[in-house]
Amino acid sequence: MSTLSAETGPEDANNQSFWMPGNYQQTVKRTEDAFQACNDIVACFQERARVERQYAQQLSEWSTKWKPLVDASPLYGSLLQAWQCFLSSADRFSSLHSSICRALVSEDGDRIRTWQKETFHKKIFGGFKESQDFETGFSRAQKPWAKRLKKLEKAKSAFHKACRKEHMAREREAHAQGNPDIAIEKQRKIQEETELAHQETEKVRARYEKVLEEVTRYAPRYMEEMESIFDQSQEEERKRISFLKQAFLSIHRHLDVTNNESVKAVYNELHNTLMSISEQEDLRWWKNTHGPGMPTDWPQFQEWTPDKKHKKGKKEVEQKAVVMERSLMIGGVRVRALYDYVGQETDELSFKAGKLPLFMFVYSYTGASQ
Repeated sequence: MSTLSAETGPEDANNQSFWMPGNYQQTVKRTEDAFQACNDIVACFQERARVERQYAQQLSEWSTKWKPLVDASPLYGSLLQAWQCFLSSADRFSSLHSSICRALVSEDGDRIRTWQKETFHKKIFGGFKESQDFETGFSRAQKPWAKRLKKLEKAKSAFHKACRKEHMAREREAHAQGNPDIAIEKQRKIQEETELAHQETEKVRARYEKVLEEVTRYAPRYMEEMESIFDQSQEEERKRISFLKQAFLSIHRHLDVTNNESVKAVYNELHNTLMSISEQEDLRWWKNTHGPGMPTDWPQFQEWTPDKKHKKGKKEVEQKAVVMERSLMIGGVRVRALYDYVGQETDELSFKAGKLPLFMFVYSYTGASQ
């Protein structure tokens, strides 16, 4: 509600009153202002959505940058897990803020746009149907009142003019009385003018009072009609306020991460990971992995034994041939050697790369079966 400054006089206050002609325009304009407010709200939180998206992207980039560095850091055990948990938490927060961005745009923004389209109906030549309806209603209710006020103002002006004229006549009369320089006849004429001015004043006063009575008698009807239109406007505004309140609450619910269960879960997990840092466990791991706890073969006395030349028996050769045959047979298909080989023992075959016949091994195998 607007307030008047201390310098504003009673007449100015009256001129700014809702009841004065044309002063309902602020109430009519409220419809267009509400439409523009919806545009501003959507634009405002679309920008906030971009902030959320950028923050989510920065969190993801930060986590991606530091993950390989943290994994390769000299920390180990529960301390390393705690550091890594900060990065994994950032990834989860990145997803959360991305979802906030989507909710602000696709849920809250679209909801306001849809309501705005259903509530405000644009006219072809500009403006809104709702504004025109209120303008027409106020104008019809105020037209008879404005006509009576104009008549009253005219009667008041006439009365004040007559009063000034009478006042000036009385001053002339007072100046003429007892003045020897003014003839008696002139003084009598001045008295007659004063009397006529007084009669005119009374006549105009009566007319003024009559018009004022008519205005006063019409005022209740005028107020009733104006309040009826105003109440309709208030009801529309009440609906707008109620809707925008719910819209703001929805935005708050999306932005209020303090009551988000996912955020609580992330921070609880991070806190539990930090609390699970154990000096004893980490030191024990290091001792057993890199310290005195590592297993080792302590030096022991070993007797010397001479190397013995081992001669392969027939059975060993046959087994070796079978192994070679199996390695050379692939689904019964003839294969060739990949490199030259010179037998090192009397029971070994020599062959050239690409020339190895399969039957040589088959023969050995067959001979062994006999």
